[in-house]
Amino acid sequence: MAQRTDVEASPVTPVENPAPPETHSAEPPPSHAAEFFRERPRARMYLIVAALVVLVGAFFAWRYFSSYESTDDAQVDGHLMPISARISGYVSKVNVDDNQYVQAGTVLVEIDPRDYQVAVDQARAQAANAEALAHSLGIDVPVTSVNTASQISTSEADVANAQAGISVAQQQLDAAQAQLAQSQANDVKAQNDLARYKQLVDKQEVSEQTYDQAVATATASTAGVAAAKASVAAAVQQVTQAHARLAQAQAGWRSSQTGPEQVASIRARSMSADATAREKQAALEMAELNLGYTKITAPVNGVVTKSVEVGMNVQPGQQLLSIVPLDDVWITANFKETQLKKMKPGQPAEIKADSNGRTYQGRVDSIAGSSGARLSLLPPENATGNYVKVVQRVPVKIVLNPGQNADHSLRLGMSVEPKVFLK
Repeated sequence: MAQRTDVEASPVTPVENPAPPETHSAEPPPSHAAEFFRERPRARMYLIVAALVVLVGAFFAWRYFSSYESTDDAQVDGHLMPISARISGYVSKVNVDDNQYVQAGTVLVEIDPRDYQVAVDQARAQAANAEALAHSLGIDVPVTSVNTASQISTSEADVANAQAGISVAQQQLDAAQAQLAQSQANDVKAQNDLARYKQLVDKQEVSEQTYDQAVATATASTAGVAAAKASVAAAVQQVTQAHARLAQAQAGWRSSQTGPEQVASIRARSMSADATAREKQAALEMAELNLGYTKITAPVNGVVTKSVEVGMNVQPGQQLLSIVPLDDVWITANFKETQLKKMKPGQPAEIKADSNGRTYQGRVDSIAGSSGARLSLLPPENATGNYVKVVQRVPVKIVLNPGQNADHSLRLGMSVEPKVFLK
């Protein structure tokens, strides 16, 4: 069993009133800030107020700068209206100079009108001739219709008369034949009586006077037979003539039956003449239009840029001038696609012009359907392997409020800096 040794520690006697520890360094002097605030007890409050003012100003500045989007990639845009000739001819007069402001309807260029005036006179004469012919044929239509109806009625009456004439002639022929038969019978009797009286006179049983009467009667009966034969022949001729008149009347009736076709033909000719008259009238109107085109007028108010001179021979479609209507200009601003998050049509805008330093008021009209790069001549091909993401710019159309460009100080192509306020 191991031996245990216990060592008892002696109790420590406390020391009364110990001496303070010895300090080897002196206390640091007060700082300038503490001394400043101690001398100026309100400075701390002013500093806090200034800090609050800075924070509030920073907040409102952030609110202001985040309430709009701006860009310096913008310019004044508008219509550039080319004015071209609609006819060919010799330029006899140019009434405007470069950069001259003109009103709508002002005569800008005049082409020699003499050739076109001759064409108008010729077309007017042809139109008058065609109209007169159409009018004449228009009158012929009712006249021909009435005449045709009359011819049909007359031919039908002629046929009826011819048929009645045949009946009359036939009856006259029958009467002449009956008269011939009677005359022949009387002649036979007279000849027989003459023969008997001849025998009797030879025997002197009758007187010479009685025999002479018998001779006269026989001669008269023979003449009556000849007359009756002539009457029959005449009646036969009348019957033949009546048949001929019937054939003629029937031919006339058949000819009259073509009357409706003749009316239709006249009506068709009248319609053709009307169409020709309208064609000539249209040619006259075209000639008058061409004559009017010899004076080239301004379609809108604007500033002129001319490329025509007196003495030029121009052709249809050849551009002679261009007009910039300064009353209808707008701003094309190319914003970054990251600036379009809250932008929409109708938002107000301010436009500062570099040319005169003025600020114009306007509004967002529309946002283009594609980026400017896509509308360029050589659009980027993002499908290639060396694709690099680039922030694109999208054209935004900003229109000016009415009366903002009343002095026409904004011109196409000028640089501006628009600022769109987001709502």
